[in-house]
Amino acid sequence: MKALTSLLAVVAIVTILTSEAASCLTAEIGSSAPSFTLQGVVNKEISKVSLSDYRGKWVVLFFYPGDFTFVCPTEIKGFNKSLAEFRAINAEVLAMSVDSKFSHLAWVKSGALDTLDYPLLSDFSKQTARAYGVLDEASSAARRGLFIIDPAGVIQHVVIHNDKVGRSVEETLRVLKALQTEELCPINWKPGDKTLKR
Repeated sequence: MKALTSLLAVVAIVTILTSEAASCLTAEIGSSAPSFTLQGVVNKEISKVSLSDYRGKWVVLFFYPGDFTFVCPTEIKGFNKSLAEFRAINAEVLAMSVDSKFSHLAWVKSGALDTLDYPLLSDFSKQTARAYGVLDEASSAARRGLFIIDPAGVIQHVVIHNDKVGRSVEETLRVLKALQTEELCPINWKPGDKTLKR
C-alpha cells in the first residue's frame, strides 16, 4: 500500500511538471519562437523545413484547422497571391496544420490550392501547435493562429481567432510593415503615414 501511494505521488508530480513545462512552451510576444523541424510539402514534394532555416528573415507563420476544408484554402491561396509582397520586405510565409504530410501532398496535387510557392508543414505529432498555444485539445486540430517572428527569432505579433473567420493578408502586411519601422504607429497606420515621436 505504501509503495502504491508513493507511486501515485510520483505520477502526480510528473503530471504537474509536464503540464507546467507545456505551459512554458506557449508562445508569447517578446519570447523566442518555439523551434521546430517538420516535414511538409514544398514545390509539390515532401521536404523537411526548420524554423532556423529562416533566421535573418521575418517569418509569418500561420496555423489552420485542416486540409480539404472551406475557409482554409481561401487563406492559403490569399497568402500565396501576396507572397512577392512579403518577400520584398524580407519576410517568408509558412503554413501549418496537424494533418499528415501525405494529406498535404494530396491536397496540393488536387489543384485546390492552385500553385503554392511556400511550405505547407505537417505537425502530425501536434507538438508544435501545442508549443505555440493553438492546439484545440478537444478537437485535436490547430486553431486559426498567426505569428509574426522577427529576424532574431522573437515573436512580435500574435492573432488567434474563431475558426469560422478567415484572416486578412492586408492586415498582416500592414502590421509587419509597422513592426519593421521600429517606431510607434498609431491606429490605422499605413505604410507612408507618419509615426509617433517618442
